[in-house]
Amino acid sequence: MRLGLDVGGTKTDAVAVDDAGRIVGRVRVPTGWGPDAVARTVLEAVDRLVVEASVPRTDIRSVGVGMPGQVEPGTTRVVHAVNLGVEELDLAAAVAPQLGVPVRVENDVKAAALGAYALHSADGWGGGSGSMAYLNLGTGIAAGIVSGGELWRGGRGTAGEVGHISIDPNGPECRCGQRGCIEALAGGGAIAERWGRPGALPVRDVFDAADAGDPEARVLRAGLARGVAAAVRVLVLTADVDAVVLGGGVTALGPRLMADVGAELTASAATSPFMRSLRLDGRVQPLPAGSPAAALGAALIGVAHDTEEAFAHG
Repeated sequence: MRLGLDVGGTKTDAVAVDDAGRIVGRVRVPTGWGPDAVARTVLEAVDRLVVEASVPRTDIRSVGVGMPGQVEPGTTRVVHAVNLGVEELDLAAAVAPQLGVPVRVENDVKAAALGAYALHSADGWGGGSGSMAYLNLGTGIAAGIVSGGELWRGGRGTAGEVGHISIDPNGPECRCGQRGCIEALAGGGAIAERWGRPGALPVRDVFDAADAGDPEARVLRAGLARGVAAAVRVLVLTADVDAVVLGGGVTALGPRLMADVGAELTASAATSPFMRSLRLDGRVQPLPAGSPAAALGAALIGVAHDTEEAFAHG
């Protein structure tokens, strides 16, 4: 049995996965704030799986954890996870002694990409030979790329960081210092900041206001679709992935978001036979609501770690 945890800003999703890759248990627990509380959250999630999902502790072979922020390559050290109040945390050092099994840590978007690939592997572009990009539309914008069942990280681990590709040098300023980045147009945080009105779900409020005819909301909504469509084009034109799966909080907009993105992709292909030949609108699909992709991907990361340990120690 392998466990996978997706540690989010407010909740942690945890799954138990058997040797056949089936999810046999799932729990959710609130995420604590700060490094010590995050470590306790991981331990609590494992305890809850043991009790509520009837996972014998002696059957647990590995634990994989998807974390926001940067994970230093080849380590379990997380840095700059600002949404968790974590500036620096070696998660394996904090929890492995109590768990007694190998612990591996991965960036949450990359973990979600691996999980989404596994969940969709029966759809024709997975199954161990196809390729997929998982495009996370949340506070920020980032992607994970999977080919043949393996994450593609690039030479320095930045493959998929499409959010900071500038598509409009005269566009809104991005937190990275550039202008007109995909994230500045389509990131939930940037949209909320530019909207500047109180609300629990600012991006949804923007869509509602745009439907009601608000001119400012219409500009923001159009920019979001433009940014997401640009990210899809970048991922297909550079990595030639078979499919782009959209996930993250912004995808809760559902058909309204997908219709806008599809219309933007269709419009951009209208004058280009080459772009039409790529059939981009048919290569984009949303991750189903409530999908455990990130937690499943974290469990698979743990499996990879377990395999590496086996080779390393004979």
